Amino acid sequence: MKKIILATSLLISVFSFSALAAEQVSKEEVTHFKLVKIDNIKVAESGGKVGSPSELHDELSKLADEKGGKYYHIIAAGQKGPNFEAIATVYKDADK
Repeated sequence: MKKIILATSLLISVFSFSALAAEQVSKEEVTHFKLVKIDNIKVAESGGKVGSPSELHDELSKLADEKGGKYYHIIAAGQKGPNFEAIATVYKDADK
């Protein structure tokens, strides 16, 4: 029974964290929802720390969260050696 409770707690915490992480949006979504630009972020020269597209998205999401953003839109991205790099714009919801 304790194992079930522990597993359930872990699953809930994983879903709670992902609900708070900034999400990638398209340029059309930025326009449609009238998102407000906060700043630009950059992931570069990570020494192999960002070695896959999913790690790149995780890092961009983390950086957008740190800026107080809820969304990010990738402006440019690529792979340089073992590193994935990108520049993105961070957005928040429109003030209501």
